[in-house]
Amino acid sequence: MLRSPCAVVSLALLFAASAVFAQPAPGAPGSPSGTTTIDGKQLPAPPPKFGGKIERDAAQSTPWWPPRVVPPKGAPNVLLIMTDDAGYGVSSTFGGVIPTPALDRIAANGLRYTNFNSTALCSPTRAALITGRNHHSVGYGVIAEQATGYPGYDSIITKDKATIGTILRDNGYRTSWFGKNHNTPAFLASATGPFDQWPVGMGFEYFYGFMGGDTNQWQPDNLARNTTYIYPFQGNPKYNLTTAMADEAIAYMNQINTLTPDQPFFVYYVPGGTHAPHHPTPEWIDKISKMHLFDQGWNKLREQIFENQKKLGVIPPNAKLTPWPKDLLKEWDQLTADEKKMFLRQVDVFAAYVAYTDHEIGRVIQAVEDMGRLDNTLIIYIEGDNGTSSEGTLLGTPNEVAMFNGVEVPVDVQLKDFYDAWGSDKTYNHMAVPWAWALDTPFSWTKQISSHFGGVRQGMAISWPKVITDKGGIRNQFHHMIDIVPTILEAAHIQAPSVVDGIPQKPIEGVSMVYTFDKRNANAPSTHKTQYFEMFGDHAIYHEGWIASTKVMRPPWDISGGLGADPATYPWELYDLSKDWTQAEDVAAKNPAKLKELQDLFWTEAAKYQVLPLDATVVTRLITPRPSITAGRNVFTWTAPLTGTPNGDAPSILNASYHFEAEIEVPQGGGDGMLITQGGRFAGYGFYLLAGKPVFTWNLVDLERIKWQGPDALKPGKHTLEFDFKYDGLGMGTLAFDSMSGIGRSGTGVLSVDGKAVSTKKMERTIPLILAWDENLDVGSDTGTPVDDQDYQVPFAFTGKIDKITLTIDRPKLTPEDEKKLREAQRNNKTSE
Repeated sequence: MLRSPCAVVSLALLFAASAVFAQPAPGAPGSPSGTTTIDGKQLPAPPPKFGGKIERDAAQSTPWWPPRVVPPKGAPNVLLIMTDDAGYGVSSTFGGVIPTPALDRIAANGLRYTNFNSTALCSPTRAALITGRNHHSVGYGVIAEQATGYPGYDSIITKDKATIGTILRDNGYRTSWFGKNHNTPAFLASATGPFDQWPVGMGFEYFYGFMGGDTNQWQPDNLARNTTYIYPFQGNPKYNLTTAMADEAIAYMNQINTLTPDQPFFVYYVPGGTHAPHHPTPEWIDKISKMHLFDQGWNKLREQIFENQKKLGVIPPNAKLTPWPKDLLKEWDQLTADEKKMFLRQVDVFAAYVAYTDHEIGRVIQAVEDMGRLDNTLIIYIEGDNGTSSEGTLLGTPNEVAMFNGVEVPVDVQLKDFYDAWGSDKTYNHMAVPWAWALDTPFSWTKQISSHFGGVRQGMAISWPKVITDKGGIRNQFHHMIDIVPTILEAAHIQAPSVVDGIPQKPIEGVSMVYTFDKRNANAPSTHKTQYFEMFGDHAIYHEGWIASTKVMRPPWDISGGLGADPATYPWELYDLSKDWTQAEDVAAKNPAKLKELQDLFWTEAAKYQVLPLDATVVTRLITPRPSITAGRNVFTWTAPLTGTPNGDAPSILNASYHFEAEIEVPQGGGDGMLITQGGRFAGYGFYLLAGKPVFTWNLVDLERIKWQGPDALKPGKHTLEFDFKYDGLGMGTLAFDSMSGIGRSGTGVLSVDGKAVSTKKMERTIPLILAWDENLDVGSDTGTPVDDQDYQVPFAFTGKIDKITLTIDRPKLTPEDEKKLREAQRNNKTSE
């Protein structure tokens, strides 16, 4: 039978196709479903050699697919959780009075760690946590917003120190990050990139969280999905990021479980709670307030927590409660009725935020169980990235931004203007220092203090049902944040890489804690023998059961301190932790040789891990010049609406003279809306048209608003609006002479319309250090919160046309005579000391 030429061709193609699609058996090397593990020494793994056969035509050839990289068999899912600004005595799991059932659950199903330590501050702890290296080793000697130009302090995680995200991703895990990202340099947070220092550039395939140290949980203006800033709260008054973040993480895990049910995941879950602002929902505030947890005050609270801790066995029977610092903090019985009322409101809202945050974490944990994955999921839940925060001042504050600018809000003002609103979107609230001290029981001091355990001791629980059988066990070995990465790697049977993206890697500096998972090692000696601590010049060295600590020279609520101080001259204390678990008895005088040994060891470690030079300054580092897209520029021009420029990438007009010129076109019927703004409800400025009238508003930390306003609405057509501000101070140059005299000074502003002055006012004081860091610079509308709620609500888009907005900044320069006077004052101050 003869076939047509077309039929012959079709049969030839069919035979060829059958050869092409004659794949290896499913799962076999070279098949579409083939997988492989890698040795992990080089990441990403080099491409595999083609394992098929290639001839001149497909019929004689054998296809071969590169295998998909998967983790070693049995590698667990990993859920790494850490809360914020919560010391050892906060959670019920470690003796606190605030209910934390999710953390209780992990402890009951696994192990409680009583001797686990942080770095005393946010960014540094988080850098150590995700890299397995000391915080100075990866550029995070301080928070990102205080970066300075030294390797240990520049806030840049260099490419020779790959994160756990990169390592697990390249070994076949699906990696994600939810919540706080305080490890992108503040000067690289712009949505234009580069993104190599963002989570997605550090090995985390999916990111949903906020960029920076904290955020308004009701209106998170610095919230991003991957590399795009998003504003889901607009038009949604009940939105709260704490719940939204849990929803997002649960949806992400369910997606992985549905599409690839055998795929291990790594979820890094780090909510904003309980860093200020304390923003729980009204339901949680009501629930916790009705429990009356704190009615007896902070002194009785310490005693109660201490007793609970002994009953739980999370402190030794012979542990001593460190004394209350009567020279620094009032006792509860010394307070007035108004003070007690306000301080109870502050701590109730904080406790509600703790409980709310833990509840949402519990939802995430439950989702893992609902997927059937809990048995082989390693859950690490760390309560706090440092001790409880004392940055709320001695009185507490309705606005954390005010505190960072050196402004205290009296109790009577808090009661009158903010009591009922405490915790709502109308506050950026924080509690009084004594509560923080009490919630770090049994230790002394708080966040920022690295030399004493109140600043660095964190409650932690770990569960892994498939492996950890000593359920409810307690582990007392000394460990540190840098030990989490090697723990995860050992649990997953993945080794630390030698080369990543062609770059040789610096060694991991932590040690694994997996040995503690075995009940037989419950009382084994710690494998972490030596650990230095340093923050803002305060420093210490732990070594085999001893700790040498410098005396605390600056209370952490004194954020303006440290100018001119030399940390190398700080006096030392010594504690024998085998007998004194809480640093209650200084034995330096009895053990001079041991103290000298540890002092020498500290300087060796400091040189090894990029700790030098020591720097005792705190808040003034916020305005240290650093690289950014605005560095070296004094003239800025916008010719179209542009929203979402983060605080760290926006031109700063603080402590300077400046001139805004807006060339606009007002439409028929009149104009309305925002021209340019930076900041919002809790500090910032806005230049806008309100019912057609030009307005320039300065919001002075939500306590006062200075407003320049034109008398008449602008007629349709083109107009030029100007705001000129002449600053009276010497500027930030005075900081080089240990003086803050040049910042926050007065100045005079003039608002002009089409060349004619329409409003002139003097500001007696200006904002010296920082605007609302979680808000943006926006042109053409406002993305976050209003600078004046009485004038408008976001987004308040301009209804006309912006032709051009120009900002010109004239920063003060010190004259030789200015410098001479400042040097003399500096010498006199040091002499008087």
